[in-house]
Amino acid sequence: MSQARTNARQAAVQALYQWQMSGHNLGEIERQFLEDGRLKDAQKSYFNELLFGIPKNLDTIDQLLAEFIDRPIDKIDPVERAILRIGVYELEHRPDMPYRVILNEGINLAKCFGADGSHKYVNGILDKVAQKKRANEVKRGKGAGSRTQDSE
Repeated sequence: MSQARTNARQAAVQALYQWQMSGHNLGEIERQFLEDGRLKDAQKSYFNELLFGIPKNLDTIDQLLAEFIDRPIDKIDPVERAILRIGVYELEHRPDMPYRVILNEGINLAKCFGADGSHKYVNGILDKVAQKKRANEVKRGKGAGSRTQDSE
């Protein structure tokens, strides 16, 4: 879709990271982001959807991730964990978004915020989740997991 939605995802990674590490109240984290101007160029409604929707659906998201990850969820790097949770949330709750866009955004978030090579890990996990949750779409799209220039 837009750069504003990409910016919302970037802010959500940072906010979810903060929530995971500190356990602070989500409303307080949202207030900090608004006050600091970190949502100036972001789609605020989408940031809120991710910030509040992911913790609300955390058990379902983490159960799905557990099927495909190679270690307990709490042992995954917290940045990668936040990115994976965003991707799984989108694959589950945003059928209006093409799975390739979700994977591409996850890869880009990992390249931006994650450790060297973390984008490959994120891509591999989200690709497997997409094959399970969006099987028909993946079959039609062929080449699941490959980076595309699709836009939202």
